[in-house]
Amino acid sequence: MRFLLPVGLIATTLAIAPVRFDGDKVLRVKLQDEKQANIIKDLAKTSQLDFWYPDATHHVAANMTVDFQISAKESQFVQSALDQNQMHYEILIHDVQEEVEKQFDVKEDNPGRHSYAKYNNWNKIVAWTEKMVHKHPKMVSRIKIGTTVEDNPLYVLKIAGKDKRRKAIFMDCGIHAREWISPAFCQWFVYQATKTYGKNKIMTKLLDRMNFYVLPVFNVDGYIWSWTQNRMWRKNRSRNQNSKCIGTDLNRNFNVSWNSFPNTNDPCQEIYRGPAPESEKETKAVSDFIRSHLKSIKAYITFHSYSQMLLFPYGYTSELPPNHKNLAKVAKIATDVLSTPYETHYTYGPIASTIYPTSGSSLDWAYNLGIKHTFAFELRDKGRFGFLLPESQIKPTCKETMLALKFIVKYILKHTS
Repeated sequence: MRFLLPVGLIATTLAIAPVRFDGDKVLRVKLQDEKQANIIKDLAKTSQLDFWYPDATHHVAANMTVDFQISAKESQFVQSALDQNQMHYEILIHDVQEEVEKQFDVKEDNPGRHSYAKYNNWNKIVAWTEKMVHKHPKMVSRIKIGTTVEDNPLYVLKIAGKDKRRKAIFMDCGIHAREWISPAFCQWFVYQATKTYGKNKIMTKLLDRMNFYVLPVFNVDGYIWSWTQNRMWRKNRSRNQNSKCIGTDLNRNFNVSWNSFPNTNDPCQEIYRGPAPESEKETKAVSDFIRSHLKSIKAYITFHSYSQMLLFPYGYTSELPPNHKNLAKVAKIATDVLSTPYETHYTYGPIASTIYPTSGSSLDWAYNLGIKHTFAFELRDKGRFGFLLPESQIKPTCKETMLALKFIVKYILKHTS
């Protein structure tokens, strides 16, 4: 139940102006050696570096390319430090605020209406879920699997063809609030599945033999905050005991090797793991739902951005999973298929060695639970726009990703019992 805030507090809450990023830059630094990696780590102690890639200071290592956002106020100092140490860098984004505004580069036919070619805020997405159920009552049902910290509903859309008792795939988008292209893909998938069922042979076959559980926005509170207050917000919006810092990284909160990285225990870090595994209402709701449907769920697929990668377990160890060869084969073909329409190049491999080591991730958790086909897509791009991918790239991103996803699903249908 929502509790009522005193009127004065409501007024104060509403008066918070959204964060602006005028003059903020995004720099890309190619680190040649350990010394240069340490310089970046030292700079992160004295300046506010918002790491875009990798997602935290402790992942920074020699021979890595690092992307980070720096405020207008501090950019001169940071650039001077890089120049003094003869470190090669390029400016990916000269003015973050400009790019935030330029994202919306697709003209609306009907302003205020949901569109698959545009980014949609939470209210539009909720209305869209209702519309999909109303439009396709035999195919689509909406399941409320829980609520968020701020009492927003967590909706899963179940999409099914004829036979209801069969294998299933669980997909989620938007676990990190600022990765807007991710929820856009989940909406596109539902749209294409319902629109082409009965017309497209492959889609009809897949939907007749498999159920799809789609969570269009995992981190609802964070997503709302990224629209209304801070476009670069990543975590959820839970309050942390004895800290003024808000939020937990939901993709560090799953019960798998949860405390293996001590660097994730600071509530002010973007990758804060939370006070305990599944401490967050969102993580708990998703975990409970998957556990209760474990017999039927044959694959878990999660969508992130950015960096154009297709990842599989593990993140918390460099050991390879028992069916590593199988996962690598599927990922290779899926990325090949994905590249066909627009020649978008993806890399693939285990999380730890392909992107960076992680603990408490949904992917590793689902795998260790017994779902042996688990994949994470890191969608477009490779950093030119990063999290601020323009709307004009939504459709091509979704179309190419759909090809890869269809291949994975066909493979799972054929190779799982």
